[in-house]
This record gives sequence, C-alpha cells and structure tokens, in this order.
Amino acid sequence: MTPARGTILLVGLGGIGAPAAMILARSGLTGTLRVCDDDVVDVLNLHRQILFGQADVGRPKIEPAERLARPGLTVDARAVRATPETIDELLLGVDVVVDGSDNFATKFLVADAAGLANVAAITAAAVEWRGTVFSATGRGGPCYRCLFEDVPSGPTPACADVGVMGPLVGLVGALAADAALRHLRGQGVGGELLSVSPAGAVRRHVVGARTDCALCGTTPRITRLVRAHYTQGLGASVGS
Repeated sequence: MTPARGTILLVGLGGIGAPAAMILARSGLTGTLRVCDDDVVDVLNLHRQILFGQADVGRPKIEPAERLARPGLTVDARAVRATPETIDELLLGVDVVVDGSDNFATKFLVADAAGLANVAAITAAAVEWRGTVFSATGRGGPCYRCLFEDVPSGPTPACADVGVMGPLVGLVGALAADAALRHLRGQGVGGELLSVSPAGAVRRHVVGARTDCALCGTTPRITRLVRAHYTQGLGASVGS
C-alpha cells in the first residue's frame, strides 16, 4: 500500500475527532497531525471520546492528544476553535482537513476555507443513529455546498439535544480517517458521500458539482470568508 505522507488538520476532538485522531496516528501516517480544540475533557463524554480516560477529565483535550506523537509523526496541538479569525492559519501547510465539529456553522466555515485554499476537506457528521462522511478534493467541485447549499436558517438537531450513539461516532471517525488517508495517497474521490444508516449499513454515493454553487460554481459568490455567514452555532462545542 502506498504510504500516506503529509499534514492533516483535525478540527474537533469529540466523538468523531477522538477516534479519527487515534486511527490517523496509528495508520503509519508520516508528517504532521495538527489538531485544534479549545474544550476540556468531560466525564460525561468518555464513553464516546475514546482518546481520553478518567485521569484526563478537566484537562484541555489537546494535552492527551499530544500522546499520539511517535517517530515520523509530529502532533501539532492547538487550543483554539476554528473560527473565521483562526481558520486560515490553521490551514497553512495542510494537505487534508478532517472536520469533526458538531454544528453546521463550523462545518461550512471549514469547508469554505478549505475550498478557497485548495485543501482537500473531509466533513464528518453524526446524530442519533445516522452518520455521513463527505469528501471534497479542494480542486474545484464538487464541494460541501454542492451537497448542502448553506447554513440552515432555523434550528437543526444537535447531539446535545437528541443524542448520538457512541459506536456510530467511532465508525464515522474511522471512515473520515480512511478518506483523509486516501486523499494523501492520491486515491481520494471528490464528491464521495458515505452514509451510515440506523441498521449500520454504509452506502456510497457520488455527489455531482453544481454549476450554480456559491463556492465552486461557474460564477462563485464566496471569494473570501465573512464572519456574519458563520455566526450561527459558533458558540457551540466543536466536537460531539
């Protein structure tokens, strides 16, 4: 198998980001794993945030993440949230970004910033019994906005309200890590959407590029990041 070399940015060390970080670190990845999360470990989340243990409760999440470093892999841990003010710096030198955040505002922010910077983006989500992993190459469409046009204007289901199954986020995190590694090996598929059903079945779909897409369409309307576009949900935690 072709080795995976490069720099991966992982946004959020929650239920999706925690297993994704562990898998990426143990995959033979050579280079840098950059992780960002400004939250602390909560005892109520230990059952699904499997990177952490009882001794980590109350500590910043990035501190246990630093244990993932090994010969050939540097862990660049940053206690910051992905916001319009920080995302460009977080993406510097990055080949692939994996978004494990738990709100649409952050997901669109990361996807848009990655698209503008020509960085491949893996957007992973899970709620209740369903999960999705979407891949964009960063070289034009299809992008996340070809799948979901914009940040929802009204309330949307969140893990804090409706819950999420622990095994599901582990599976979604694993699928997201695999997608990122495939991109580093030159095997990534733009527009690939993996969906996990309540029965546990993983289905693959291919999303086509939309010519009227605001980010990657023929006449893009998003050419820079404007904070007002991503304010909804930015006060929420970045990892489920």
